[in-house]
Formats: sequence, C-alpha cells, structure tokens
Amino acid sequence: MTRVTFETSHGHFIADLDDDAVPRTVTNFLNYVREGAYRGNLFHRVIEGFVVQGGGFDARMQEQPVHGPIVNEAANARSNTRGTLAMARTRDPHSASRQFFVNVADNDFLDHRSATDAGYGYCAFGEVVEGMETVDAIAALPTTVVEGHTDVPREPVTIERVIIHDDPATP
Repeated sequence: MTRVTFETSHGHFIADLDDDAVPRTVTNFLNYVREGAYRGNLFHRVIEGFVVQGGGFDARMQEQPVHGPIVNEAANARSNTRGTLAMARTRDPHSASRQFFVNVADNDFLDHRSATDAGYGYCAFGEVVEGMETVDAIAALPTTVVEGHTDVPREPVTIERVIIHDDPATP
C-alpha cells in the first residue's frame, strides 16, 4: 500500500492507495505525481454531498496534458464510499487519464456493475485516512461557472503538491 499526502491551498489530507487491487490505476496516478504534474492544478469541480474533483486544470482553467488513457479496473476496486479516491473519466469506461475525485458521500451508484459502458463504474483506487475535514471544507465552498465549467469554487483551491511517502524523489 502506498501512502500519499495532498498539500492544498486549503490544508492537507493523506490517502492510502490500493496498489494490489488496482495496480495499473495506482501506477498511472503515481506517474503523474512523480512528474510533478498535479502541482498548481485546481480542484475544479466541487459538489457538496457528492465529489471534489481535480488534477486536470491549472489556475487559469487550462486543461493539462495527459498520457494515454488507462484500462478501467473498477471491477477489482473497492466501493465508491465516502473518503475514497477514484479516477474521473468520460462516458468511455476506459478513458481515465489524470483527473481524479474524492467521494464526499457514499456513491455506490458509481461502482462497477457490469462490463457494459453504462455499468462499468469508476475505479476507486485509494482512501483518505487523515484530513477528511479538509476535503469536506473544500466540498462546502461556494461555486460558480468559469469558462463553461460548472461547480468551480469561487475561491480557487490549488493542489500545491502531492507527496509519496517513503519516496524522496517526489518533486
């Protein structure tokens, strides 16, 4: 199990990642972390009682470059319960790349139900083990529309960096 700390402009939180259950997803996420790709990104989609999503846009709401999409491992993943981290994606179940979200409620309707596109689910790849109050505070921020994106916090929430514990090479 890999542990990471998210340092944000609104505080920090710590999460344990499910390396054994969903190795491709965790490896993909950690590759972005090791590249420093999340530094300066926003939590750009905040829906109280649902999710806090980030990792894809910079402070000017410019979409950030991505590596190729990864295979969706939702069939092997834990449930999308409160405090879990999961990969964001488009309608294509195998389109996740760098964006992720933290569930701020039990969202089991996002779990894998079948191999069809509609039932594939969202891969939960870790869980917040400390600092959920930071995530809840972010989720409670007032939102607006920016550049056509809805649910954007009026007060920007920046990911200052993500640190991999026991990895001195983390930028």
